[in-house]
Amino acid sequence: MGERAVPIEDWWPRLSIAGKHAILADLAAPLDDGVRSEIVELIGRSAPERLSEREVDFIRTQTEFVD
Repeated sequence: MGERAVPIEDWWPRLSIAGKHAILADLAAPLDDGVRSEIVELIGRSAPERLSEREVDFIRTQTEFVD
């Protein structure tokens, strides 16, 4: 049985601007080592290799402008 993923809601808000920009550059790409290291520092557990569809949807809701 594998380790359960830490919800993106726990680390995305605390991720650096540079980390967020790196992810936003290509939401479908594997996360780079620098971003993964930062996530590990934030959550104290392993970081995902890439984002799930649900995580991508979450990020999109966080970056949309609201009227």
